[in-house]
Amino acid sequence: MSDIVNWLNGYVWSPILVYLLLGIGFMYTILTRFIQVRCFKEMIKLVFEGRGSKAGVSSFQSLALSLGGRIGVGNVAGVATAISLGGPGAVFWMWLAAFFGSATSFTEITLTQVYKRKIDGEYRGGTPFYIDYGLNQKWFAIISAFLTLLVMGFLWPGVQANTVALAMHDAFGIPPIITGIFVVILLGAIIFGGIKRIAKYSQIVVPFMASGYIIMCLIILVFNFTNIPSVISLIITSAFHLNATFGGIIGSAIAFGVQRGVYANGAGLGSETYESGCAEVSHPAKQGLVQAFSVYIDTFLVCTSTAFMILMTGMYDVKPKGMAPITNKLGDVAPSLYTQLAVDSVFHKFGAAFISIALLFFCFTTLTSYYYKAETNLAFLRQNLKTKSIWPNQILKIILLATVLYSTLKTAATVWAMGDLGTGILAWVNLTVIFFLTKTVLKVLKDYEMQKKAGNNPLFEPAKLGIKGADFWEKEYKEIEQDMPKESKAIESTATSI
Repeated sequence: MSDIVNWLNGYVWSPILVYLLLGIGFMYTILTRFIQVRCFKEMIKLVFEGRGSKAGVSSFQSLALSLGGRIGVGNVAGVATAISLGGPGAVFWMWLAAFFGSATSFTEITLTQVYKRKIDGEYRGGTPFYIDYGLNQKWFAIISAFLTLLVMGFLWPGVQANTVALAMHDAFGIPPIITGIFVVILLGAIIFGGIKRIAKYSQIVVPFMASGYIIMCLIILVFNFTNIPSVISLIITSAFHLNATFGGIIGSAIAFGVQRGVYANGAGLGSETYESGCAEVSHPAKQGLVQAFSVYIDTFLVCTSTAFMILMTGMYDVKPKGMAPITNKLGDVAPSLYTQLAVDSVFHKFGAAFISIALLFFCFTTLTSYYYKAETNLAFLRQNLKTKSIWPNQILKIILLATVLYSTLKTAATVWAMGDLGTGILAWVNLTVIFFLTKTVLKVLKDYEMQKKAGNNPLFEPAKLGIKGADFWEKEYKEIEQDMPKESKAIESTATSI
């Protein structure tokens, strides 16, 4: 299997895809007039606006769900792997991909809200929905939904489970199979409870786990604050072929910085569109801005904290693929353990335990997020097959749990290759689609900004903008708005004007 996956990755992850991810992000940065910079304050305010309902969740709950998927193994082991394969310069390209990716994220999330639907009493949205109702290409939408099911149910979960099993074995000597069984039991209890239980779990756990991890990172930064200027210099010089030690691997730095960065924050993959489809907002651009902000949290806060810990403590090796090791001071230590060694270098005999427990929390939130994304794609397929049977959902849960258990016993190299394959597949599909829907996004953004400028709480009326296929906004949202108590409207309007 390893050879097949690596062979496929050679085609999927060609340099074209790396530069396409950067190029599309740059294009949307220009077209939206640097929306990720000029609307930064608005992003933060919108996080706490809105409310949930029986059919959907609030903007904050949606953000928590999305961050639960974004903040995971990719922020810990993924950053370490990027440094191992691309050198310290990979961190710079991770930053650049995130900055441009924030504009891409605004685009895909806005499209998600425009073309979302209400299925079985719950709001659903994502890449297949805007392919079907935006591009009017149902066959392509069905293929997209099937591929996403494959990625979320089989290719990505293995990375999370395998990394946690490896960390728990290194920290406590727990056999991988035991960790796998434990994860499966708790994960099953969560996902069999439905989206509401997943949302409540993420709302509580995500802020707790992210803040705890960042506090630990900050403590280590304080202990090593004198090294911060040299670390920044190392990252910049390595990224631009200026460092004598790492300058010769600039190609690897760009490739793995972008690849691992995108895997961590999801911008451009369409993987973070599904949680946003269930958010209750009065205008699609609102949720687009909220999720654009989540890219900052994921990369510039969490990923950067991990990178600085690893680099300033010197707990890393650089071994580019197909090249002789540039550094090899740690021996055969897996890159996923670099972060544990970094914490352990400051807090002796504590780093392995802390990181393994943090990864366990990260793993749960990410896996629950993967299940929700897979379930949304399954709901799309069921809708098109016109079946109301619940058995496909139960089968999906069993497959996901079996994949988690199976992956704890595989090698790290194999599961990361499978994860990379899933990332590449999603990127090619989603980037192609949003490119052809660029005009729609720009119309929605212009409408939002005009209403804001007029001092109004923006309300979305697609017919006035010449946007077709946004049936939810034309029919169901108008009914919801009519039934909304006057007090709720007043509160929402006041919150928007503050």
